[in-house]
Amino acid sequence: SLLSESFFLTISKDDVTALQCKVVCLIQNGSFKEALSVINTHTKVLSSDVIAFEKAYCEYRLNRIENALKTIQSASQQTDKLKELYGQVLYRLERYDECLAAYRDLIRNSQDEYEEERKTNLSAVVAAQSTWERVMPENLGLREATYELCYNNACALIGQGKLNEAMKKLQKAEELCRQSLSEDSDVTEEDIEAELAIIHGQMAYIMQLQGRTEDALQLYNQIIKLKPTDVGLLAVIANNIITINKDQNVFDSKKKVKLTNAEGVEHKLSKKQLQAIEFNKALLAMYTNQAEQCRKLSASLQSQSPEHLLPVLIQAAQLCREKQHTKAIGLLQDFAEQHPANAAEIKLTMAQLKIAQGSVTKACMILRSIEELQHKPGMVSALVTMYSHEEDIDSAIEVFTQAIQWYQQFQAKSPVHLSLIREAANFKLKHGRKKEAISDLEELWKQNPKDVHTLAQLISAYSLVDPEKAKVLSKHLPSSDTMSLKVDVDALENSHGATYVRKKAGKLTGDNQQKEQGQGEVKKKKKKKKGKLPKNYDPKVTPDPERWLPMRERSYYRGRKKGKKKDQVGKGTQGSTTAASSELDASRTASSPPTSPRPGSAAAVSAASNVIPPRHQKPAGAPATKKKQQQKKKKGGKGGW
Repeated sequence: SLLSESFFLTISKDDVTALQCKVVCLIQNGSFKEALSVINTHTKVLSSDVIAFEKAYCEYRLNRIENALKTIQSASQQTDKLKELYGQVLYRLERYDECLAAYRDLIRNSQDEYEEERKTNLSAVVAAQSTWERVMPENLGLREATYELCYNNACALIGQGKLNEAMKKLQKAEELCRQSLSEDSDVTEEDIEAELAIIHGQMAYIMQLQGRTEDALQLYNQIIKLKPTDVGLLAVIANNIITINKDQNVFDSKKKVKLTNAEGVEHKLSKKQLQAIEFNKALLAMYTNQAEQCRKLSASLQSQSPEHLLPVLIQAAQLCREKQHTKAIGLLQDFAEQHPANAAEIKLTMAQLKIAQGSVTKACMILRSIEELQHKPGMVSALVTMYSHEEDIDSAIEVFTQAIQWYQQFQAKSPVHLSLIREAANFKLKHGRKKEAISDLEELWKQNPKDVHTLAQLISAYSLVDPEKAKVLSKHLPSSDTMSLKVDVDALENSHGATYVRKKAGKLTGDNQQKEQGQGEVKKKKKKKKGKLPKNYDPKVTPDPERWLPMRERSYYRGRKKGKKKDQVGKGTQGSTTAASSELDASRTASSPPTSPRPGSAAAVSAASNVIPPRHQKPAGAPATKKKQQQKKKKGGKGGW
């Protein structure tokens, strides 16, 4: 105990054993600074050979990794304890090749109860190499007896891009974890879920890579609700949620970015993970219109990694948001000149900005300056399209010529070479360059004299320039008999992709078959449907000849009478009709000529001039139905005022 140690130290301050015991006790209590202070104040007594492991361990736990490495390397005797710690230090320094060699040596030369832990650490190193250095991991032959080993193997598979296999490994790791922890009676379900959080986080990452963003987001949020103590896990999950949100749901991203700033995160994650988080912070600042913050973060990232593309691209994007396209292009141009190795990606971005400004010709010049991409089919296609848009046919043909010459020099037998020649010939024919197209087609035909399609194109081109030559070449065409194809028409028509489906005729017997054979196929005559007549149609009344014209264009239209409805407003008690008022109206007496026949009257018309077409007659009995409805409303409704 500390009391007994202090007793011995009061008797003899330089007692080596007592000092060692004090240091070990302080380490056990987690007081690493105090333990290191004791070691440093008694350097004469506690030499590096005596207490090298304790000193290196304290430095390791205080995240002084470089100092821990120096302490281990300065020790005269390399014990197994120091070798174990040496492997951990190398892993934290991301020196994976040396770390792998150290663990292999440990496994080979030691036999104790910690062999399973060493194998787990070895698999973690392999997974890190696969993930961060893109190194194809070798098969170590480790049996997946624990969920840690299974988890590390899944991480290695993710680094190789084998996502489905990795998901199966993670599911197996989850089962093994539940089995091993459920055997302990003191472990609760919450403890199991907390231990499974890192496995579930990796599952969500696979879902995100597979494009299942909704499922990934749901699983990420479930892990955050558990409030795991691992700040590194929370930071990674928060960062992944921010990448899913992108420029949407910015408020949620602002909350999640706080988790990436937790204390101790920098000691839990790799350099590439921390760098990715900083990149996303800069992008989030850009999306939230924090221009100064975005510039500050991207400049800091550029100073840390001068050759990295993303900081410069983020700065250029921010300038474009501020409508400073010329300044953005200048920034990219300077970076391309300083770092020629990354010039291709930068020049592609510059070309895109030029196109956005409408400078298509300048964009083409930038693209043609990328020498390593000049012969690529995608680049050739893009340049030809852009030059065609600008009606610069000569430059487009020059692009084809340069690409064809490159393939003739380096990959003459490549199928891409022949494809480019054919595309060039088609392009020249389309734009009236027949003689140039003929030379390309002749080159193609020499390469493959049995190519009937090329020969047909060549004959077609010669027919426009030299008909006699076309006749001579046409003799090389195969005969129609040799070109006949054996095609099963019925099978073709009944195939799944056929657009025409033949109707199967029913079985015909006796006279019906003879009629069909004699008469052949007879088209069925469609029966004409009788037109529908109005309900109040009267055959005795001649229809109005102007019934197809709009009402305003008819000869008898006199316009609407203004104030017609005003007479009916506010007359009578609630629920009363206007029948009585209309009878007392002097303007509606028998002497005045009727404008329309009274509904339901028999003798409605006396002359042809007063005939109203049937379409505009109201059906007989309409007022009666209205009266019935009003009576029903009176019965069912409330009383008067």
